[in-house]
Amino acid sequence: MNRLIKAGARSGQIEVPPSKAYAHRMLICAAFADKKSSILCDGTSDDIMSTIRCLSALGAGIDLGGGRISIEPIGTKRLCGKAELYCGESGSTLRFLMPIVGALGADAVFHLEGRLPKRPLTALAEELKAHGMNIDRDGDRIFCSGQLRAGSYRIDGGVSSQFASGLLLALPLLNGDSEICIEGDLVSVPYIEMTLDVLRRAGADIQRYGSRFTVAGGRRYGAFRDETAPRDWSSAAAFLCMGALSEEGITVAGMDTNSKQGDMEIVDILRKFGAEIEVSGGLITARRRQLRGQVVDAADIPDLVPVLSAVAAAADGETRIVNAGRLKYKESDRLIASADMLRALGADIEATGDGLVIVGKPRLEGGSVNSAGDHRIAMAAAVAACACRGDVEIIGAECVGKSYPDFWNDFETLEVL
Repeated sequence: MNRLIKAGARSGQIEVPPSKAYAHRMLICAAFADKKSSILCDGTSDDIMSTIRCLSALGAGIDLGGGRISIEPIGTKRLCGKAELYCGESGSTLRFLMPIVGALGADAVFHLEGRLPKRPLTALAEELKAHGMNIDRDGDRIFCSGQLRAGSYRIDGGVSSQFASGLLLALPLLNGDSEICIEGDLVSVPYIEMTLDVLRRAGADIQRYGSRFTVAGGRRYGAFRDETAPRDWSSAAAFLCMGALSEEGITVAGMDTNSKQGDMEIVDILRKFGAEIEVSGGLITARRRQLRGQVVDAADIPDLVPVLSAVAAAADGETRIVNAGRLKYKESDRLIASADMLRALGADIEATGDGLVIVGKPRLEGGSVNSAGDHRIAMAAAVAACACRGDVEIIGAECVGKSYPDFWNDFETLEVL
């Protein structure tokens, strides 16, 4: 699907969907709870539906309706037969559920789509095999069997925080205590904090000592009783970046300003760009003022890079985005895709080995851009359209369904100035 976006700044108020990062984690804990759970979640996405399908295939009973997800937990009996687990392009689904399959001692096949087969997995797979699992790969299918054992786990922290999160979600279910030792620097630390937040609310006994975690085993999680999945700061960031390009501004409602989500850093980053940010309860408003370039360290906020690069393209001076090398392995090579998309609109931007260099201009030109099948790139193109003279055509705009299926409907509610 192609979408034509009228050029110009926007104004209005938006409420974004629940955080898919939180929803993944809450669904998995609920699937191993001691009784039925309910999660208040008034929106899903392709990635969340992948996790729901896989948990259902493993034996959970999951119903959606009325802004609520009800979850009957997976029983303790060993599964019969082979579970077919369709992950779509969801890296979280795959990396979280591989250790879970081992904790169940299940025989399962993971089916991968899009660029997911190319995303790093070796470090996690090797550690799972060292603790009792059998893992084989055939193209876009991964075959898992065997019983995961408690013990001491070592994992490279520089590839993906999802490796550690997957282990943290699975190890409390094993008989016996475990520990996880992170080797090297841990990237995307806020995502680990989200995992720990959900696990502790579910009753897990996990202690952190710097780069080491101790995990008490032999547990089922406590059920969630109408627990709310918080609004998604990654989605809010796109509209706040649009607001930073608008004199009248855009407000995002319903946000938790005490969230563990790392992408809440969008507020401070836009302030450093020079935008006016107003925080009033759960209402966050961004307005354009004199924007100026800056250095952005993306180590903990990789999902913000595309939308921030769109703001940088309209800011005075040079912006350097650094420590973003992992973006090469997302739904697209996001460094190349961001640079190609913005360059097609007239921006002065270059991709480096681990980031982007952008020299801002007063206005971008507009034109036709390719989403590269990546939801973050499509949303960033919508942000960039707010700084363009001419209209913007986005090729493959339907990819926003991966995280935010109603994005275009919500975007169209904004007033064009």
